[in-house]
Amino acid sequence: MHPIAVLAAFPTPTTSPGFDENTVTPGVQGFFAIFLLAVAVVLLAVSMVRRIRRVRYREDVRLRLEAEAAEDDSTRRDEQQG
Repeated sequence: MHPIAVLAAFPTPTTSPGFDENTVTPGVQGFFAIFLLAVAVVLLAVSMVRRIRRVRYREDVRLRLEAEAAEDDSTRRDEQQG
């Protein structure tokens, strides 16, 4: 038998008589949990941006140093030949 047909055969559970679906809230504990989660996400994002920026600047410096070294090598070769 198909799993969906098996699940459809069971009756849908109902809420208890004293339960009001409109008054359910996570409370203060839920607020603090979500707040701490949001703070952690913001701190992780700031850390990630710093690391990405640092890697990008290091690559720029490396490329500049390689370009300067190549230019110095070509200047030395020209002086030796000329």
